Amino acid sequence: MNKYPKVGIRPIIDGRLGGIRESLEDTTMNMAKVVAALFKQELKYPDGSPVECVIADSCIGGVKEAAACAEKFRDNNVGVSLSVTPCWCYGSETMDMDPLLPKAIWGFNGTERPGAVYLAATLAGHNQKGLPAFGIYGTDVQDLGDAVIPADVKEKLLRFAKSGLAVAIMKGKSYLAIGTVSMGIAGSIVDADFFQDYLGMRNEYIDSSEVLRRIQQNIFDQKEYEKALQWTKKYCPEGEDFNRSEKVKSREEKDKDWEFVIKMTLIIRDLMIGNDALVKIGYAEEAQGHNAIVSGFQGQRQWTDFLPNGDFPEAILNSSFDWNGIRAPYMVATENDALNGVSMLFNYLLTNTAQIFADVRTYWSPEAVERVSGWKPNNLAEAGFIHLINSGSATLDGTGRQTVNGKPAMKPFWSIDEQEAEECLKATTWYPANLDYFRGEAIHPIFLPRERCP
Repeated sequence: MNKYPKVGIRPIIDGRLGGIRESLEDTTMNMAKVVAALFKQELKYPDGSPVECVIADSCIGGVKEAAACAEKFRDNNVGVSLSVTPCWCYGSETMDMDPLLPKAIWGFNGTERPGAVYLAATLAGHNQKGLPAFGIYGTDVQDLGDAVIPADVKEKLLRFAKSGLAVAIMKGKSYLAIGTVSMGIAGSIVDADFFQDYLGMRNEYIDSSEVLRRIQQNIFDQKEYEKALQWTKKYCPEGEDFNRSEKVKSREEKDKDWEFVIKMTLIIRDLMIGNDALVKIGYAEEAQGHNAIVSGFQGQRQWTDFLPNGDFPEAILNSSFDWNGIRAPYMVATENDALNGVSMLFNYLLTNTAQIFADVRTYWSPEAVERVSGWKPNNLAEAGFIHLINSGSATLDGTGRQTVNGKPAMKPFWSIDEQEAEECLKATTWYPANLDYFRGEAIHPIFLPRERCP
């Protein structure tokens, strides 16, 4: 069971007792509760469970209550801090001083007391102390005690919480580099300082030979492999081989390649997150994995010059379904392109949906399309279009066979039904790769209905 970080909510109050604080207690605490209810209703963790919130035990009017709140946050795995207030309060005495938590302040735009003044003053204090914080403020003035969160404030609250949770979920996790630099791609020169200093992540590195070792020594779940092999035969049709006749492999060789890439898929996943099934076959160390929230597979060229490439494992792992059914996608970057892997991770944590890894190869202007085809693009393509193509991490969710309100979409895995998953598979054909490029053979996914593929 995942232990995801929680959102901590700090109700900030004017601490002057004797009439002022007492008049604001309920309004301030209710403000925190309304925000917590919003987050629980609108936001989900990557496993589909509702986001959890922790509210300070009391309103915070001074440093003692701020310290008590900080202690509660530490004890309850809070990863994001949001202060809310309907009034002026004492900024430096009540602000969140934890340097590691993403922070924001919602200063209520009210008629009776200047919550906006607290917002401005305390944001200035954050800047002076080198503790970044985001400011949230509504466009329209509200009456004190109005429990309705305006639409513009709601949007800002949700964006901050989701972004803050993405930061908190990444923290302490690993980027697993399987192999090293691919074909001189700068993005696959894995920069540990970037991951550690900017993202709060750690880096794990293994040689590609570890994948080959596990294949040769059968360090994977044999029962799951047999299940995966039968599923692949059923749902992953092989397309025509367009290689020159002297390079076309035999049926037996192609079958061996299919078996190989399925094992690669199991092994790359196990390298990322571990697999308790390996303990039972005597590989307790390998069973632990590398605590990786994202990984990359070098492949080209040292691997692909003599072994099948990573297209099948990357595409399947990045999809929201496999032989075990519908599940959360894994983030795996092709060619160990760590910077694209991080972009995929950002988008995944912000949207809870699978990600497409693709190169922008060409812009086709309407004139260029008409010149080569005789057809002038219209409707959505009237200004031309870009051509995205890439081997590897092109999630099958990108086939357009999932729908929201009758329109093609990519959805969180918990919203995908079995029929949609099967339609994504039906829309994908797996072609033998060009052996002039991939000397070790490969299986490429192409996202077109089979009857439309070349």
